[in-house]
Amino acid sequence: MTSLSHPTAGGTSAPASPHSVVHTKVYGDSEHLQVPAAAAHVSSEQMLDWFKQMLLIREFELRCMQAYQEKKIGGFCHVYIGQEAVAVGCTAAVQHKDPIVTAYRDHGHALARGMDPKHCMAEMFGRIGGCAKGKGGSMHMFDRDNNLYGGHGIVGAQTPLGAGLAFGCKYMDEVIDGKPNSRVSLCFLGDGALNQGAFHEAMNLAGLFDIPVIYVVENNGYSMGTAIARGTTMAHSLITKAAGYGIDGYVVDGMDVVGVYADMKRIADKCRATSRPAFVDMRTYRYKGHSMSDPRKYRTKEEEEVFETHDPIGRLEARLKTAGLLTDDSLKAMQKAVRDTVRDAITWSDESPIPPMAELYHDVFVEPWGPYTGSSQPAMNGGTANPPSMRTIDTKEELS
Repeated sequence: MTSLSHPTAGGTSAPASPHSVVHTKVYGDSEHLQVPAAAAHVSSEQMLDWFKQMLLIREFELRCMQAYQEKKIGGFCHVYIGQEAVAVGCTAAVQHKDPIVTAYRDHGHALARGMDPKHCMAEMFGRIGGCAKGKGGSMHMFDRDNNLYGGHGIVGAQTPLGAGLAFGCKYMDEVIDGKPNSRVSLCFLGDGALNQGAFHEAMNLAGLFDIPVIYVVENNGYSMGTAIARGTTMAHSLITKAAGYGIDGYVVDGMDVVGVYADMKRIADKCRATSRPAFVDMRTYRYKGHSMSDPRKYRTKEEEEVFETHDPIGRLEARLKTAGLLTDDSLKAMQKAVRDTVRDAITWSDESPIPPMAELYHDVFVEPWGPYTGSSQPAMNGGTANPPSMRTIDTKEELS
């Protein structure tokens, strides 16, 4: 095993995560047993962009909490505060053509993947201007243009879909078009989903049929209010579950966006080249409750304070300032721009109408794309490249 060190932009080592994890691969053929311990090749522009994305996600989620208390958001609401480095680093490490699917804590993934904040917020509000016309809500963000195939409200339900997306990509590339597979799928899940039968079925099929899916377990230590060690076997070494299916397992510090990007880039590159699945134990922490109704009485204030010292946004801010890439003035300007963006998204959502009842009958079925002719590849949504009813509303005039 080998530790993967990720130097800061200033040349010093980043602080250790409270998880005390190392970045290491622990399963695989002998010649691939160790991942090369190379420094991350990250430009200053990339780090600044990631910083802006994480600021946007944090501000978006804080305003969602406020809107929920104001009863503008109904149903469930699971915020992503504390885990921003995972979505941002992982999406940066794969290609735009690679499909992504996730669970119900999905706002961060949607924004990191490129969804317009106004469409994301309007969906939270249940309005017609949302990414799914207000019919999905908080747990079901969807953006076909950015290859985001949904958040999913049932624990672990997205894990077979992650394998199916990767299998579909591989089948279309290799069998239909006769070309080498060039895509992988990224499937995010919580540590609680490891106890679901669907997860194990998907892992078995992925290992058996060489399906290029990367399962990223956002291990924040708790499944709702149950500590992982109380509900999951081998909680200290989740990657042993991958070994049982012949799948490569990795442990990654999810509180360091540069480290997440560097490790996930190597993992994705290998998955793409070998057309084999991977399993990632992404150690992270959520600063808020499981949902808005969670008072967090199952963990101590002292524990939360320890993890807050490893805030992924604060870590990258320190790295950027050390490198001379961020000043107090430029930080204030970024924060203002982010606040303005989220405020505009809320205004858009407030002005967007509630969907009419007739909308319930739209987007239930799609038109079949018919026999494949070899001239064009059907989309992965049933073949409807741009069904008019699913087009996202982009202007205020269209809201009426």
